[in-house]
Formats: sequence, C-alpha cells, structure tokens
Amino acid sequence: MGRWICCLCSKASNSLMLLLVLVLSCNPCTAATSSPSAPHVKPSYSFGRTFLGLDKCNACIGTSICKKFFKEEIRFDTWLSSHLKLPPSYLLSYSGNYTDDVKSWRLVDITRLTSKYQHDRADKHICTSLLKTKTCSLEHALRRTHRFQKWLRAKRLTPDLVQGLSSPMLRCPSQRLLDRIVRRYAEVPDAGSIYMDHLTDRDKLRLLYTLSVNSHPILLQIFPNVEGWPFPRYLGSCGRLVVSASTRPLHDFYDAAPEVAADLALQLLTVLRSMGTNDLNYFFYFTHVDAGTFGVFSNGHLFIRDASTLGIIDKEEGTQLIDGQQEYKDIFSCLTVDCQSEFVSCDSIREKHSLVMVCQELLPKLLKGKFQQPVQEKIDSSLQQCANSLADDQGVSQAVAKLAELLKPLRSCDSRFAYRYPDCKYSDKY
Repeated sequence: MGRWICCLCSKASNSLMLLLVLVLSCNPCTAATSSPSAPHVKPSYSFGRTFLGLDKCNACIGTSICKKFFKEEIRFDTWLSSHLKLPPSYLLSYSGNYTDDVKSWRLVDITRLTSKYQHDRADKHICTSLLKTKTCSLEHALRRTHRFQKWLRAKRLTPDLVQGLSSPMLRCPSQRLLDRIVRRYAEVPDAGSIYMDHLTDRDKLRLLYTLSVNSHPILLQIFPNVEGWPFPRYLGSCGRLVVSASTRPLHDFYDAAPEVAADLALQLLTVLRSMGTNDLNYFFYFTHVDAGTFGVFSNGHLFIRDASTLGIIDKEEGTQLIDGQQEYKDIFSCLTVDCQSEFVSCDSIREKHSLVMVCQELLPKLLKGKFQQPVQEKIDSSLQQCANSLADDQGVSQAVAKLAELLKPLRSCDSRFAYRYPDCKYSDKY
C-alpha cells in the first residue's frame, strides 16, 4: 500500500514540495533512496598446505585438529589484527586462540616439532639419501625403508622397532612404555589395545615420524594433564603443527616478585621429585634444560612446557635393550640430529641428574638477589650444594630438601596463585 501511494504521488503531484513531503513520509521510498548497509562478509583465511605441513603428510604428526583450523576455531594472534595475515612460517612457535563454541576463546600454543629450516633439511636428506634425488615423495621414500617395512608387519610396538631413534624417551625403552604409546596414541580412534591392529599404514608412518623427530607430543598424549602429570594439555595436530594449552616460559618470571619466584622454585623442585618418584614407577630425567623447558599457566601453576629432552627409565621392568641395539642407526635416527652423536648410557643416569641441571641453569637466575640476608645467603649456599655434580645422590637430595624448607615460608597466599588459592588459607600444607 505504501509503495502504491508513493508511485501515485510521484505521478499526480505537480508540487515539488508536496512530492518531497510524501516521499519522505513513505518508508519504502525512503529505503530505496538510502544507502543499504553493507552485508557482513566473513573474512577468509588461506593457510596453504605448505604452512601447516599437510603437503608433507604422511611424513607428518597428524590431522586430528585440522578441521579446527579450517573452521577458524583456531586463530593465530595476528589474525586479530586488521591485516589478517598468517605469521611467518619460519617461527618455531605461535600464540593462538582456541574455541569450542565460537563464544569463549582460550589461549593455546601452536608449535613445530623443529624449525622449518631443520624440517626442510631433513626432507632433503630423506630424498638424497634414499632416492638419490633433490626432491621426492617423502612418504614413498620412507615406506621403502627396512625399518618401516618391519613396522608394517609388526602386531606390537617392540624395542627393536624403535632402536637407534634419537628421542631421549626411547633410549632406554621398556615394553610397558611402548604399549602405553600404542594404547594412548591420540591421533587415531581410541582402541585401548596394546596391539597395532587399529593403526593403518598411514598411522604407523605418522607415529614413527613423530617419534623420530620429537617425542614431545607423544609424551603429552600418554601422560595426560587430566591425570595429574605436569604437562600442558594436548589438543591435536595438523600437518607439522601441534596445538596445546598455553603457558608462559619460565624466563618471563626471572624478574618476578620474591614471593612469586619462591613459589615457582618450590613448584619446580616438586615437579622434579614427582618425575623421579610416581605411582607408575617411571623415572623421568632431562638430557637438557633451559628457560623454555618449563612454563607457567595463567593460574600460576608450573608445568613442563617442552618435553622433547625428557628421557624415561622404567623402574618396574627395566630397560629391554640388548647389547649394541642403541648403536643401530638409519634415516629415522638422523632426521633432527647428527648421526654421529653418541647416546647416553641408561646405566649412567642417576637420581640427582635433573636436580643438578636445574640447580645449575635455572634456579640461580630465578632466585638471585631476591631475598634479604641472611635468607639469601642460605638459599645461595643450598643452590651451590645442589648444583655440585660431584656430590652423591643423597647429598643433592639433602640440599634440595634444605632449599625447599627455606622457600616454603617465603611464599604468599593470594589470588595471584589461583592454582592453590583460597585453599592455602585453610591448609597447613601451604
């Protein structure tokens, strides 16, 4: 009706003023002359298979979280800028945002198992070593290897199938540990079986490749955060990228307030003790530590941020390597390390191993000059005793116990430490 009146007015009226009045009072006509609002266009983010590493599958980690990337339910921090550009591909890690309902977002870490340069060099090494060409199908080349052919025929993951791999986790393997890897491998549907019948050829290659390059995501899967292990939650993989819960590296806290430093140092000692003594009788040790090895969640809880340098000794079953087995090397042994590098003997690992390294490399930087005398002097003295690699296990343990005794009363109980607040107000434990 409104449109008919407008049209009638435009034809019959000789008065310009009358026409203007009628047009302005006519909703459809006004709508036709006003500028329509631009429709909301959802921005599109193009990854490219190369950025994710999907072009290298099945010589990759997995594809369990790829849908999240392509549905834009995982976003890099740079996507929140006006440029909407992906970050540089040469970085080792990225800060991102993850959602399950497109309403609430949480921070995640998106990481590569090794740098893109090392990945590219390893890919080239595969082609030149196995097929004598500069480029090749990585999957085709690796499938032809003697090791992978053994994996294809195997019903169970046994120590001989992982012999010579560079991962510290597999230098002293037990059958119990290898069964746990197969049973909890998160990139395949959970079968709860120690046998590899539920793994396709593709799955076996991805598992072997991951163990050969960096065992970090495997450790997050087989010792999950929800069971109390000090690792960030594993969320999935896509190509050669791993997504896990976000933590801030420990070096961000070197300038923290004294009570924060004391809390983190005490947590660090507690984590190392739990990795040496736990209900499953696995002894975890570090082959290397630095400021990025440990991280801190937003609630103040400290975790192992990078598990790539963790070795495991099974105190229940012991190691099942036969003489000379560690010396076996092939292309899978050399994807990220020099093939000439020597393995650490399982028998040479002592209980004090990780404690000494942490007391040498991390705790002095975290606790230096933070407290008043004579407390600071006592802390420094305990650190020196703990860092003494010539001391026996008992001597190091006593120094650590003394250090923990000094640190405990230096902590505070407030909302900055959400992981233990307000429990600390009502418990003698803190």
